Amino acid sequence: MVNWLRQSKIASGILVLFRLYIGYSFLKAGWGKVTGDFDASGFLQGAIAKATGDHPAVQGWWASFLEGFALPNVEIFNFLVAWGELLVGIALILGIFTTFSALMGITMNFAFLFSGTVSTNAQMVLITIFILVAGTNAGRYGLDRWVLPFIRNYIGRKTTDTTVTN
Repeated sequence: MVNWLRQSKIASGILVLFRLYIGYSFLKAGWGKVTGDFDASGFLQGAIAKATGDHPAVQGWWASFLEGFALPNVEIFNFLVAWGELLVGIALILGIFTTFSALMGITMNFAFLFSGTVSTNAQMVLITIFILVAGTNAGRYGLDRWVLPFIRNYIGRKTTDTTVTN
């Protein structure tokens, strides 16, 4: 199954659909935050409140992180979440830096899940796992087809060009 995901052109085609779905979801969410009055304070406070009671939806260690670091630095998180979602969405739709974009997307999805918000995050995590396992094959029908070989060639030239001139 892993080899099929990493090598098959049919898998690449299916992964385009996965990329477009995940990308559109992030693009839509990010665009709304970038163009609106997004403030994560309420979300963070709500997540912290979910860490109490007999069966907390948010684990204590995560609530401590939110309360001690995220909430005091909410302006940074407002920027990172809004622009992160937007850029992950654009990158996945275009198929550029697909693996890295999927990794950043799944990181955000896990952060939302840790914060007690299920919504579509769980299914997005599941779909993103397929994109991550496929690696570069997930971006075969996207800009990665040209960008990654260009970067490899550029970096390869830099590391092999070790001639010293006096």
